[in-house]
Amino acid sequence: LAVMEGYEQECAEVLLKEQERVFGEKVADTVEEAIEFLEDCFAVVLNNAADIREYWDECGIDCEGMSDEDILEADEVFALPCGKYMVLEV
Repeated sequence: LAVMEGYEQECAEVLLKEQERVFGEKVADTVEEAIEFLEDCFAVVLNNAADIREYWDECGIDCEGMSDEDILEADEVFALPCGKYMVLEV
């Protein structure tokens, strides 16, 4: 399970771009603030919907009945430019 290891910059840039869509307000203004926010939210980087489903199951989050598309479109899931997905605990 890659927390954000090696993806901090990419995750921070995506959060800065997408934050208002998810949170309705800015939660960070700089890359440094974004990284800190993501660490506080226990952000993880996962490969695909199947990995997200497995992660959520381990966390006790009910995703039964959700399609892969539903999972990838969830508010706490962010597509990264590298093709992986950042998932926040919100």
